[in-house]
Amino acid sequence: MPIFEYKCDDCGSQFEKLMRRAGETPPPCPSCEGEQVSQQLSTFAAHASGFSAKPDVPMCPSGGVCPTPGACGMN
Repeated sequence: MPIFEYKCDDCGSQFEKLMRRAGETPPPCPSCEGEQVSQQLSTFAAHASGFSAKPDVPMCPSGGVCPTPGACGMN
């Protein structure tokens, strides 16, 4: 089931709701119980173990990125 992000048009509160499918009636705002909510565009995050966003920077054994060559013994 997807998680949708919403913003309340009345109080400006932002919240998430687990929905069965797209197109369902938007939920009321949990802060003010307002019915006027707008679905927000959201992005997803993918995490890969051992992946470095910068190919020339090796990953440290601890999972972090080496700040400088030789700083963690990887190179």
